Amino acid sequence: MGPLSGLTVLERGWLSSNNIVIHAAPDEPGAVLVDTGHVVHAEQTVALVRHALRGQPLARIVNTHLHSDHCGGNAALQRAFAAPIVVPPGNADAVARWDTMRLTHATTGQRSERFTHAGTLAPGEHIVAGGRRWDALAAPGHDPFSLMLFDAAHGVLIAADALWEDGFGVVFPEIDGELGFDDVGAVLDLIERLPVRIVIPGHGAPFADVAAALARARSRLASFRSQPERHARHAVKVMIKYHVMEERSTTHDALLQWAAATPFLQVAWQRFGAPHAGSPAAWCARFVDELVAAGVLARDGALVLDR
Repeated sequence: MGPLSGLTVLERGWLSSNNIVIHAAPDEPGAVLVDTGHVVHAEQTVALVRHALRGQPLARIVNTHLHSDHCGGNAALQRAFAAPIVVPPGNADAVARWDTMRLTHATTGQRSERFTHAGTLAPGEHIVAGGRRWDALAAPGHDPFSLMLFDAAHGVLIAADALWEDGFGVVFPEIDGELGFDDVGAVLDLIERLPVRIVIPGHGAPFADVAAALARARSRLASFRSQPERHARHAVKVMIKYHVMEERSTTHDALLQWAAATPFLQVAWQRFGAPHAGSPAAWCARFVDELVAAGVLARDGALVLDR
């Protein structure tokens, strides 16, 4: 039996995070689902999870962090399966109050649907699912409250956006002028010390060459450390691409209006873009052109389309 035996990894497109179904062992009340994708894909997520469960109950949902692409299906899955949701403790109050600014959904201009949580999972705690012990590990950097889940017995790391096969998620605190690169480096060091056999990332397929992924991540981190503006440009492009994925298509004017009204992009422009463009919209217009030229987005008259 391989390290992923008893797990179903639903690899999603980049709008939605991967969903991991940890199937119940015989003495457990039901399966555990880790992360739920984006609200735009919520109905598809329910169908995929229902198919993966094969009639087994869903006993619990665990969120590694609460960016919109990791918790957007929470409400729909609650309705479909009545499963309690567990979140990192640093997010609990914001969920209870449904403070979308603190949850970053409003600051990044992204959609979400309100859900309720039944408990928290803190670093140093663990859950038992699929007959395995999953230790919760702090993974700040991409998000201050993010968690990873590690099954030491089988060497399986659910890494969320702390490590992908080719990088890691945008380091959002750095855009706000807070330390984040150091946290990313510390989490990469932690992963290297763990007996990891296979990584299930938040996006992309599971991978076993952990050393190579860590080397690529450290190279990227070193580049961002030496050129923070490069990281900011990357972050803004990610947000523009993500918004177009969320909308599927939008007019060029509407896209720039969204950029001008989005707090995250306003802050990024103030800290990194003001010397180069007179407004967040003008700065983002350059990135739209670059994304179209690179084939990441497309234009059809006044429309900007996802590709």
